[in-house]
Amino acid sequence: MTDTIRAGVIGYGLAGRIFHTAVIDATPGLELAAIVQRTGEAAAKAYPNVQIYRSIEELLADQSIRLVVVGTPSFAHFEHAEKCLRADRDVVIDKPFALSSDEAAQLIRLARERKRLLSVYQNRRWDGDFKTVEKMLVSGLLGRLNSYESHFDRFRPEPRRGVWRENGGPGGGTLFDLGSHLIDQALVLFGKPEKLFASVRIERDGAAVDDAFDLTLFYPRLTAYLRASCIAKAAGARFTLHGTQGSFVKFGLDPQEAALVGGANFSTPGFGHDPEEAWGKLYLEGASPESVETEVGDYRGLYANVRDALLGVSQLAVKPEQAWRTTRLIEIARESSSQERVLPVDFSDQP
Repeated sequence: MTDTIRAGVIGYGLAGRIFHTAVIDATPGLELAAIVQRTGEAAAKAYPNVQIYRSIEELLADQSIRLVVVGTPSFAHFEHAEKCLRADRDVVIDKPFALSSDEAAQLIRLARERKRLLSVYQNRRWDGDFKTVEKMLVSGLLGRLNSYESHFDRFRPEPRRGVWRENGGPGGGTLFDLGSHLIDQALVLFGKPEKLFASVRIERDGAAVDDAFDLTLFYPRLTAYLRASCIAKAAGARFTLHGTQGSFVKFGLDPQEAALVGGANFSTPGFGHDPEEAWGKLYLEGASPESVETEVGDYRGLYANVRDALLGVSQLAVKPEQAWRTTRLIEIARESSSQERVLPVDFSDQP
């Protein structure tokens, strides 16, 4: 790689620390050149050779930084991304892209006006289990798919009211957090649904934001069920696919996040590999259940694609228009839940 792109990350919470700085630092052709951490020394200790800034303004004054990653709390995404685009920087925003489809549209139009790259961090397209599902559908082994179910379950029975995602402020809740991923994956696999029905709710005592949801996306001859809960001690299958020729069931989450939180890195032997006991099962008529080795996950694929798009050698994989669609479906899901009825899905005002 002859052209190295200097990148700066705004924010050093969980997103900035685990999902952005660590991944950028391990992606060839990208240089983790700057981190904005308003207070504290954690970033400086972790990356002693990286410039630490205390404000976005200081970062944007560094003209060598081409790519800026917005890893701040969700309620600040629009403000910070807009500021970076107006400073003529290419921008990747942590999910959720924005809190409304109107905000998302404004960012897309601004990026077009400024001729800047704009994307959202949908890293779970590079989960090994999702890559396995994509491969399974391409293989045709299941025949015509008629049911797709995707769970992202956790067991956190006590609300964390001191955390911004759960304190009742804007941008919090499970639908914005986990729903952004599950909706994006469904749109990648199946495109725009015709209709949607949703139940977005609070299940835990003392919770201030939604902590569970069930979304049903209706397609011609296919139904997609997207579900999440914070009180699932026995988590449901991560993926369940039923087709005219068989079924595929996969339990367990992709191991990359847990490995990074635990101190591993992309050079750690076996990183991104699912243990054999977590492989999915393929059920076909007239055959014994068969284990299917999980594809190797690698979050670096997202930033490698951003790099290649900036260098003009590849199309951007996670397009901002796709992020707008995910944002719009979250809005429709809230409307459906509050009205307790099925709603049509209309993307006609997509920017």
